[in-house]
Amino acid sequence: MATEHLSPLDLAFWRIESAAHPMHLGALAVFEAAGPAGPGAVSAAERAAALLADRCAAVPGLRRRIRDVLLPVGAAAWSPDPGFDPARHVFLVRTDAADPHAAAGPLMARPLDRELPPWEAHVLAGPDPQSFAVLFKFHHALADGMGALALAAALFDGFDQASPLRTPARPVPEQRAGSALRRLPGALAARVQDVGQALEIGAAVARGGLPLGVPAALVADYPGAGGASGGRAVAGLALDLDEVNLVRKGAGGTVNDVLIALVAGALRRWLAERGDPAPRGPGPRALIPVSRRGRPGTGAGNRLSGYLLRLPLAEADALRRLDSVRAGMDRNKDAGPARGAGAVALLADHVHPLGHRLGGPLVAQAARLLFDILVTSVPLPGIAFTLGGSRVRAVYPLAPLACGQSLAVAVSTYQGTVHYGLVADAAAVPDLAALTGALRAELDELVRQVS
Repeated sequence: MATEHLSPLDLAFWRIESAAHPMHLGALAVFEAAGPAGPGAVSAAERAAALLADRCAAVPGLRRRIRDVLLPVGAAAWSPDPGFDPARHVFLVRTDAADPHAAAGPLMARPLDRELPPWEAHVLAGPDPQSFAVLFKFHHALADGMGALALAAALFDGFDQASPLRTPARPVPEQRAGSALRRLPGALAARVQDVGQALEIGAAVARGGLPLGVPAALVADYPGAGGASGGRAVAGLALDLDEVNLVRKGAGGTVNDVLIALVAGALRRWLAERGDPAPRGPGPRALIPVSRRGRPGTGAGNRLSGYLLRLPLAEADALRRLDSVRAGMDRNKDAGPARGAGAVALLADHVHPLGHRLGGPLVAQAARLLFDILVTSVPLPGIAFTLGGSRVRAVYPLAPLACGQSLAVAVSTYQGTVHYGLVADAAAVPDLAALTGALRAELDELVRQVS
Protein backbone atom coordinates (compact mmCIF):
# COMPACT_ATOMS: atom_id res chain seq x y z
CA MET A 1 0.00 0.00 0.00
CA ALA A 2 1.39 3.42 -0.98
CA THR A 3 2.32 5.77 1.84
CA GLU A 4 -0.10 8.68 2.20
CA HIS A 5 1.91 11.66 3.41
CA LEU A 6 0.32 14.62 5.09
CA SER A 7 -0.08 17.55 2.75
CA PRO A 8 2.16 20.56 3.49
CA LEU A 9 -0.68 22.48 5.16
CA ASP A 10 -1.81 19.46 7.20
CA LEU A 11 1.81 18.95 8.27
CA ALA A 12 2.08 22.60 9.26
CA PHE A 13 -0.95 22.30 11.57
CA TRP A 14 0.55 19.13 13.08
CA ARG A 15 3.93 20.74 13.74
CA ILE A 16 2.81 24.08 15.20
CA GLU A 17 0.82 22.49 18.02
CA SER A 18 1.95 22.91 21.62
CA ALA A 19 0.52 21.77 24.95
CA ALA A 20 -0.71 25.30 25.68
CA HIS A 21 -2.11 25.82 22.17
CA PRO A 22 -3.68 22.60 20.84
CA MET A 23 -4.61 22.67 17.18
CA HIS A 24 -7.98 20.97 17.14
CA LEU A 25 -11.30 22.19 15.82
CA GLY A 26 -14.43 21.64 17.84
CA ALA A 27 -18.18 21.52 17.46
CA LEU A 28 -20.65 21.46 20.32
CA ALA A 29 -23.87 19.76 19.25
CA VAL A 30 -26.78 20.25 21.66
CA PHE A 31 -29.49 17.56 21.50
CA GLU A 32 -33.10 17.07 22.42
CA ALA A 33 -33.79 13.47 23.44
CA ALA A 34 -36.25 11.47 21.36
CA GLY A 35 -38.49 10.78 24.34
CA PRO A 36 -38.51 10.01 28.07
CA ALA A 37 -36.69 6.88 29.14
CA GLY A 38 -38.67 4.15 30.85
CA PRO A 39 -37.97 2.90 34.36
CA GLY A 40 -34.51 1.37 34.54
CA ALA A 41 -33.62 2.47 30.99
CA VAL A 42 -30.26 4.04 30.19
CA SER A 43 -30.17 7.81 29.80
CA ALA A 44 -30.17 9.59 26.45
CA ALA A 45 -26.50 10.48 26.96
CA GLU A 46 -25.56 6.86 27.61
CA ARG A 47 -27.39 5.74 24.47
CA ALA A 48 -25.59 8.43 22.45
CA ALA A 49 -22.16 7.41 23.77
CA ALA A 50 -22.85 3.77 22.91
CA LEU A 51 -23.94 4.68 19.37
CA LEU A 52 -20.90 6.86 18.72
CA ALA A 53 -18.55 4.16 19.99
CA ASP A 54 -20.24 1.57 17.77
CA ARG A 55 -20.32 3.72 14.62
CA CYS A 56 -16.86 5.31 14.74
CA ALA A 57 -15.14 1.98 14.05
CA ALA A 58 -16.86 1.88 10.64
CA VAL A 59 -15.53 5.29 9.53
CA PRO A 60 -12.10 4.81 7.89
CA GLY A 61 -11.06 8.43 8.39
CA LEU A 62 -11.44 8.06 12.15
CA ARG A 63 -9.20 4.98 12.42
CA ARG A 64 -6.00 6.58 11.09
CA ARG A 65 -3.15 8.01 13.13
CA ILE A 66 -0.15 10.17 12.19
CA ARG A 67 3.38 8.80 12.22
CA ASP A 68 6.74 10.37 11.38
CA VAL A 69 8.51 8.84 8.37
CA LEU A 70 12.17 8.61 7.41
CA LEU A 71 11.76 10.08 3.93
CA PRO A 72 11.23 12.81 3.07
CA VAL A 73 13.06 14.02 6.15
CA GLY A 74 10.65 15.81 8.46
CA ALA A 75 7.51 14.42 6.80
CA ALA A 76 4.65 12.51 8.43
CA ALA A 77 2.13 10.06 7.03
CA TRP A 78 -1.21 8.47 7.80
CA SER A 79 -1.32 4.86 8.93
CA PRO A 80 -4.11 2.59 10.22
CA ASP A 81 -4.25 2.22 14.00
CA PRO A 82 -4.04 -1.56 14.51
CA GLY A 83 -5.22 -1.26 18.09
CA PHE A 84 -8.07 1.17 17.43
CA ASP A 85 -10.29 1.28 20.50
CA PRO A 86 -13.46 3.43 20.50
CA ALA A 87 -13.21 3.72 24.29
CA ARG A 88 -10.11 5.90 23.82
CA HIS A 89 -12.04 8.35 21.66
CA VAL A 90 -15.65 8.43 22.91
CA PHE A 91 -16.17 9.57 26.49
CA LEU A 92 -19.24 9.99 28.69
CA VAL A 93 -18.83 13.10 30.84
CA ARG A 94 -21.26 13.76 33.66
CA THR A 95 -21.65 17.42 34.55
CA ASP A 96 -23.98 19.41 36.78
CA ALA A 97 -23.68 22.48 34.54
CA ALA A 98 -26.93 23.47 32.83
CA ASP A 99 -24.91 25.13 30.03
CA PRO A 100 -22.73 22.60 28.18
CA HIS A 101 -20.36 25.39 27.13
CA ALA A 102 -19.04 25.48 30.71
CA ALA A 103 -17.92 21.87 30.43
CA ALA A 104 -16.57 22.37 26.90
CA GLY A 105 -13.94 24.94 27.94
CA PRO A 106 -11.62 22.63 29.91
CA LEU A 107 -12.06 19.90 27.29
CA MET A 108 -11.05 22.27 24.48
CA ALA A 109 -7.90 23.16 26.45
CA ARG A 110 -6.80 19.53 26.56
CA PRO A 111 -4.66 18.44 23.58
CA LEU A 112 -5.54 15.28 21.69
CA ASP A 113 -3.35 12.22 22.19
CA ARG A 114 -0.85 12.40 19.31
CA GLU A 115 -0.26 8.63 19.47
CA LEU A 116 -3.89 7.93 18.54
CA PRO A 117 -6.14 8.87 15.63
CA PRO A 118 -6.49 12.62 16.33
CA TRP A 119 -10.14 13.04 17.31
CA GLU A 120 -12.47 12.69 20.28
CA ALA A 121 -16.18 12.85 21.08
CA HIS A 122 -17.26 13.85 24.59
CA VAL A 123 -20.90 13.14 25.43
CA LEU A 124 -21.88 15.70 28.07
CA ALA A 125 -24.65 14.39 30.32
CA GLY A 126 -26.18 17.30 32.16
CA PRO A 127 -28.61 17.47 35.08
CA ASP A 128 -31.58 16.68 32.80
CA PRO A 129 -31.45 12.96 31.88
CA GLN A 130 -33.31 13.57 28.62
CA SER A 131 -31.01 16.21 27.16
CA PHE A 132 -27.32 16.07 26.39
CA ALA A 133 -24.60 17.57 24.21
CA VAL A 134 -21.64 16.16 22.29
CA LEU A 135 -18.34 17.98 21.95
CA PHE A 136 -16.49 16.77 18.85
CA LYS A 137 -12.76 17.49 18.59
CA PHE A 138 -10.84 16.95 15.33
CA HIS A 139 -7.20 17.88 14.89
CA HIS A 140 -6.67 20.48 12.20
CA ALA A 141 -4.19 18.10 10.54
CA LEU A 142 -7.05 15.64 10.08
CA ALA A 143 -9.55 18.04 8.56
CA ASP A 144 -10.60 21.63 8.12
CA GLY A 145 -14.06 22.72 9.24
CA MET A 146 -15.89 21.27 6.26
CA GLY A 147 -13.91 18.04 6.31
CA ALA A 148 -14.59 17.67 10.04
CA LEU A 149 -18.29 18.13 9.32
CA ALA A 150 -18.20 15.22 6.88
CA LEU A 151 -16.45 12.99 9.41
CA ALA A 152 -18.88 13.87 12.19
CA ALA A 153 -21.90 13.41 9.90
CA ALA A 154 -20.88 9.80 9.29
CA LEU A 155 -21.68 9.15 12.96
CA PHE A 156 -25.23 10.49 12.79
CA ASP A 157 -28.39 8.69 11.73
CA GLY A 158 -28.81 8.16 7.99
CA PHE A 159 -25.27 9.09 6.92
CA ASP A 160 -22.25 7.14 5.79
CA GLN A 161 -19.03 7.84 3.95
CA ALA A 162 -20.80 7.33 0.63
CA SER A 163 -23.33 10.09 1.37
CA PRO A 164 -21.64 13.40 0.61
CA LEU A 165 -22.97 16.47 2.33
CA ARG A 166 -24.64 18.73 -0.18
CA THR A 167 -23.78 22.30 0.72
CA PRO A 168 -23.46 25.27 -1.65
CA ALA A 169 -20.05 25.40 -3.27
CA ARG A 170 -18.08 28.62 -3.24
CA PRO A 171 -16.36 28.96 -6.60
CA VAL A 172 -12.67 29.71 -6.43
CA PRO A 173 -11.51 32.20 -9.06
CA GLU A 174 -9.03 30.60 -11.41
CA GLN A 175 -5.59 32.22 -11.41
CA ARG A 176 -4.44 32.69 -15.00
CA ALA A 177 -0.83 33.14 -15.89
CA GLY A 178 0.30 35.72 -18.37
CA SER A 179 0.81 34.91 -22.06
CA ALA A 180 4.60 34.68 -21.74
CA LEU A 181 4.26 32.25 -18.84
CA ARG A 182 1.82 30.08 -20.78
CA ARG A 183 4.43 29.56 -23.51
CA LEU A 184 6.85 27.92 -21.06
CA PRO A 185 6.92 24.12 -20.67
CA GLY A 186 4.17 22.96 -18.30
CA ALA A 187 6.23 21.99 -15.25
CA LEU A 188 8.47 25.06 -15.47
CA ALA A 189 5.51 27.36 -15.97
CA ALA A 190 3.78 25.91 -12.93
CA ARG A 191 6.93 26.33 -10.84
CA VAL A 192 7.43 29.92 -11.92
CA GLN A 193 3.80 30.67 -11.19
CA ASP A 194 4.05 29.08 -7.72
CA VAL A 195 7.14 31.11 -6.85
CA GLY A 196 5.48 34.27 -8.11
CA GLN A 197 2.41 33.57 -6.02
CA ALA A 198 4.53 33.00 -2.91
CA LEU A 199 6.40 36.26 -3.44
CA GLU A 200 3.15 38.12 -3.98
CA ILE A 201 1.62 36.74 -0.78
CA GLY A 202 4.78 37.52 1.17
CA ALA A 203 4.79 41.08 -0.10
CA ALA A 204 1.11 41.48 0.83
CA VAL A 205 1.87 40.28 4.36
CA ALA A 206 4.69 42.79 4.63
CA ARG A 207 2.49 45.64 3.38
CA GLY A 208 -0.70 44.95 5.27
CA GLY A 209 0.34 42.96 8.31
CA LEU A 210 1.16 45.71 10.79
CA PRO A 211 -0.64 45.27 14.15
CA LEU A 212 -2.31 48.69 14.29
CA GLY A 213 -5.37 49.44 16.37
CA VAL A 214 -5.33 46.10 18.22
CA PRO A 215 -7.12 46.30 21.59
CA ALA A 216 -5.16 44.90 24.53
CA ALA A 217 -8.12 42.61 25.27
CA LEU A 218 -7.34 40.63 22.09
CA VAL A 219 -3.78 39.87 23.22
CA ALA A 220 -2.90 36.99 25.54
CA ASP A 221 0.36 36.31 27.34
CA TYR A 222 2.69 33.78 25.82
CA PRO A 223 3.09 30.62 27.91
CA GLY A 224 6.05 31.01 30.22
CA ALA A 225 5.88 34.81 30.06
CA GLY A 226 4.37 35.13 33.53
CA GLY A 227 0.78 34.76 32.36
CA ALA A 228 -1.67 31.92 32.85
CA SER A 229 -2.28 31.22 29.16
CA GLY A 230 -3.47 27.79 28.16
CA GLY A 231 -6.85 27.59 29.88
CA ARG A 232 -9.94 27.89 27.71
CA ALA A 233 -13.35 29.48 28.12
CA VAL A 234 -16.14 28.63 25.69
CA ALA A 235 -19.41 30.47 25.08
CA GLY A 236 -22.14 30.29 22.48
CA LEU A 237 -24.97 32.44 21.17
CA ALA A 238 -27.92 31.61 18.91
CA LEU A 239 -29.42 34.33 16.69
CA ASP A 240 -32.42 34.26 14.37
CA LEU A 241 -31.32 33.97 10.73
CA ASP A 242 -34.43 35.91 9.69
CA GLU A 243 -33.13 38.94 11.59
CA VAL A 244 -29.73 38.62 9.93
CA ASN A 245 -31.41 38.43 6.52
CA LEU A 246 -33.49 41.49 7.38
CA VAL A 247 -30.27 43.43 7.90
CA ARG A 248 -28.75 42.01 4.72
CA LYS A 249 -31.75 43.03 2.62
CA GLY A 250 -31.91 46.48 4.17
CA ALA A 251 -28.21 47.30 4.09
CA GLY A 252 -26.87 45.20 1.21
CA GLY A 253 -23.99 42.77 1.09
CA THR A 254 -24.04 39.11 2.04
CA VAL A 255 -25.06 37.18 5.14
CA ASN A 256 -21.37 36.62 5.84
CA ASP A 257 -20.73 40.38 5.69
CA VAL A 258 -23.41 40.89 8.34
CA LEU A 259 -22.02 38.11 10.55
CA ILE A 260 -18.51 39.60 10.42
CA ALA A 261 -19.86 43.10 11.08
CA LEU A 262 -21.67 41.75 14.15
CA VAL A 263 -18.29 40.60 15.49
CA ALA A 264 -16.78 44.04 14.90
CA GLY A 265 -19.67 45.83 16.60
CA ALA A 266 -19.76 43.36 19.48
CA LEU A 267 -16.04 43.85 20.12
CA ARG A 268 -16.53 47.61 20.24
CA ARG A 269 -19.43 47.30 22.70
CA TRP A 270 -17.59 44.74 24.82
CA LEU A 271 -14.50 46.94 25.10
CA ALA A 272 -16.65 49.90 26.19
CA GLU A 273 -18.38 47.78 28.86
CA ARG A 274 -14.96 46.71 30.17
CA GLY A 275 -13.88 50.33 30.45
CA ASP A 276 -11.07 49.85 27.93
CA PRO A 277 -9.83 52.80 25.86
CA ALA A 278 -11.94 53.69 22.82
CA PRO A 279 -10.69 51.86 19.70
CA ARG A 280 -8.44 53.87 17.41
CA GLY A 281 -6.61 53.23 14.18
CA PRO A 282 -7.54 50.88 11.33
CA GLY A 283 -8.56 48.08 13.70
CA PRO A 284 -7.53 44.50 14.41
CA ARG A 285 -6.81 42.15 11.52
CA ALA A 286 -9.34 39.33 11.20
CA LEU A 287 -8.27 36.21 9.34
CA ILE A 288 -11.29 34.90 7.39
CA PRO A 289 -10.58 31.33 6.18
CA VAL A 290 -11.83 30.46 2.69
CA SER A 291 -12.46 26.91 1.51
CA ARG A 292 -10.77 25.84 -1.73
CA ARG A 293 -12.70 22.57 -2.04
CA GLY A 294 -14.31 21.71 -5.35
CA ARG A 295 -17.21 20.09 -3.50
CA PRO A 296 -17.72 21.01 0.17
CA GLY A 297 -17.68 18.24 2.72
CA THR A 298 -15.64 15.82 0.62
CA GLY A 299 -12.18 14.54 1.35
CA ALA A 300 -10.00 14.84 4.43
CA GLY A 301 -7.23 17.28 5.17
CA ASN A 302 -7.15 21.02 4.68
CA ARG A 303 -7.93 22.93 1.50
CA LEU A 304 -7.85 26.45 2.80
CA SER A 305 -6.80 29.93 1.93
CA GLY A 306 -8.03 33.11 3.57
CA TYR A 307 -8.80 36.79 3.50
CA LEU A 308 -7.37 39.40 5.86
CA LEU A 309 -9.84 42.08 6.91
CA ARG A 310 -9.48 45.06 9.22
CA LEU A 311 -12.40 45.17 11.67
CA PRO A 312 -13.57 48.82 11.87
CA LEU A 313 -13.83 49.07 15.67
CA ALA A 314 -13.19 52.81 15.64
CA GLU A 315 -16.38 53.44 13.62
CA ALA A 316 -19.20 54.42 16.00
CA ASP A 317 -22.16 53.74 13.69
CA ALA A 318 -23.32 50.15 13.21
CA LEU A 319 -24.41 50.55 9.58
CA ARG A 320 -21.17 52.27 8.65
CA ARG A 321 -19.26 49.42 10.26
CA LEU A 322 -21.23 47.02 8.07
CA ASP A 323 -20.47 49.14 4.99
CA SER A 324 -16.77 49.05 5.82
CA VAL A 325 -16.79 45.27 6.27
CA ARG A 326 -18.69 44.80 3.01
CA ALA A 327 -16.27 47.01 1.09
CA GLY A 328 -13.27 45.17 2.53
CA MET A 329 -14.71 41.77 1.71
CA ASP A 330 -15.57 42.91 -1.81
CA ARG A 331 -11.94 43.92 -2.34
CA ASN A 332 -10.77 40.54 -1.04
CA LYS A 333 -13.15 38.67 -3.34
CA ASP A 334 -12.07 40.73 -6.35
CA ALA A 335 -8.44 39.74 -5.67
CA GLY A 336 -9.37 36.10 -5.05
CA PRO A 337 -8.44 33.71 -2.21
CA ALA A 338 -5.01 32.88 -3.65
CA ARG A 339 -3.64 36.42 -3.23
CA GLY A 340 -3.20 38.88 -0.43
CA ALA A 341 -2.02 38.76 3.18
CA GLY A 342 -4.78 36.34 4.20
CA ALA A 343 -3.51 33.62 1.87
CA VAL A 344 -0.58 32.75 4.16
CA ALA A 345 -1.81 29.13 4.40
CA LEU A 346 -0.77 28.65 0.77
CA LEU A 347 2.86 29.35 1.71
CA ALA A 348 2.96 25.97 3.48
CA ASP A 349 3.24 24.35 0.03
CA HIS A 350 6.61 26.05 -0.47
CA VAL A 351 8.21 24.73 2.75
CA HIS A 352 10.18 21.46 2.85
CA PRO A 353 8.86 18.95 5.44
CA LEU A 354 12.02 19.43 7.51
CA GLY A 355 11.27 23.14 7.57
CA HIS A 356 7.85 22.40 9.06
CA ARG A 357 9.42 20.19 11.73
CA LEU A 358 12.14 22.65 12.72
CA GLY A 359 10.20 25.85 12.17
CA GLY A 360 6.79 24.82 13.51
CA PRO A 361 7.29 26.31 17.00
CA LEU A 362 8.56 29.56 15.51
CA VAL A 363 5.59 29.80 13.15
CA ALA A 364 3.22 29.22 16.06
CA GLN A 365 4.82 32.07 18.01
CA ALA A 366 4.49 34.35 14.96
CA ALA A 367 0.69 34.10 14.71
CA ARG A 368 0.27 37.48 16.38
CA LEU A 369 2.39 39.06 13.65
CA LEU A 370 0.10 37.72 10.92
CA PHE A 371 -3.41 38.35 12.30
CA ASP A 372 -5.15 39.38 15.52
CA ILE A 373 -8.35 37.35 15.60
CA LEU A 374 -9.78 34.40 13.69
CA VAL A 375 -13.36 34.73 12.38
CA THR A 376 -14.38 31.60 10.52
CA SER A 377 -17.64 30.33 9.02
CA VAL A 378 -18.56 26.65 8.66
CA PRO A 379 -21.52 26.06 6.30
CA LEU A 380 -23.90 23.30 7.37
CA PRO A 381 -26.35 21.44 5.13
CA GLY A 382 -30.01 22.40 5.29
CA ILE A 383 -31.06 19.20 7.03
CA ALA A 384 -31.63 18.21 10.64
CA PHE A 385 -29.12 15.84 12.28
CA THR A 386 -30.23 13.09 14.65
CA LEU A 387 -28.39 10.55 16.76
CA GLY A 388 -30.39 7.52 17.85
CA GLY A 389 -33.53 9.53 17.14
CA SER A 390 -32.44 12.44 19.34
CA ARG A 391 -32.51 15.67 17.34
CA VAL A 392 -29.67 18.17 17.19
CA ARG A 393 -31.19 21.53 18.03
CA ALA A 394 -28.01 23.64 17.96
CA VAL A 395 -24.46 23.37 16.57
CA TYR A 396 -21.78 25.72 17.90
CA PRO A 397 -18.51 25.53 15.91
CA LEU A 398 -15.30 26.10 17.89
CA ALA A 399 -11.98 27.21 16.43
CA PRO A 400 -8.43 26.69 17.75
CA LEU A 401 -6.82 29.63 19.54
CA ALA A 402 -3.52 30.87 18.14
CA CYS A 403 -0.57 31.60 20.39
CA GLY A 404 -0.62 35.17 21.73
CA GLN A 405 -4.28 35.74 20.87
CA SER A 406 -7.15 35.82 23.33
CA LEU A 407 -10.18 35.10 21.16
CA ALA A 408 -11.33 32.99 18.19
CA VAL A 409 -14.82 33.23 16.67
CA ALA A 410 -16.59 30.58 14.61
CA VAL A 411 -20.10 30.78 13.18
CA SER A 412 -22.48 28.40 11.43
CA THR A 413 -26.12 28.41 10.37
CA TYR A 414 -28.29 25.44 11.29
CA GLN A 415 -32.07 25.05 10.87
CA GLY A 416 -32.76 28.78 10.51
CA THR A 417 -30.52 29.81 13.41
CA VAL A 418 -27.07 31.39 13.42
CA HIS A 419 -24.78 29.88 16.05
CA TYR A 420 -21.68 31.73 17.24
CA GLY A 421 -19.05 29.69 19.05
CA LEU A 422 -16.46 31.68 21.02
CA VAL A 423 -13.19 30.25 22.34
CA ALA A 424 -11.07 32.46 24.56
CA ASP A 425 -7.95 32.41 26.68
CA ALA A 426 -9.55 32.02 30.11
CA ALA A 427 -6.99 34.27 31.82
CA ALA A 428 -7.13 37.07 29.24
CA VAL A 429 -10.92 37.01 28.81
CA PRO A 430 -12.63 36.25 32.14
CA ASP A 431 -15.84 37.94 30.93
CA LEU A 432 -16.55 35.97 27.75
CA ALA A 433 -20.29 35.81 28.46
CA ALA A 434 -20.43 39.60 28.14
CA LEU A 435 -19.26 39.31 24.53
CA THR A 436 -22.23 37.11 23.63
CA GLY A 437 -24.51 39.81 25.06
CA ALA A 438 -22.72 42.38 22.94
CA LEU A 439 -23.35 40.29 19.81
CA ARG A 440 -27.06 40.21 20.61
CA ALA A 441 -27.11 43.98 21.21
CA GLU A 442 -25.30 44.67 17.94
CA LEU A 443 -27.84 42.70 15.91
CA ASP A 444 -30.67 44.51 17.71
CA GLU A 445 -29.12 47.84 16.73
CA LEU A 446 -28.71 46.88 13.08
CA VAL A 447 -32.29 45.60 12.92
CA ARG A 448 -33.48 48.90 14.42
CA GLN A 449 -31.54 50.96 11.88
CA VAL A 450 -32.80 49.07 8.82
CA SER A 451 -36.42 48.76 9.99
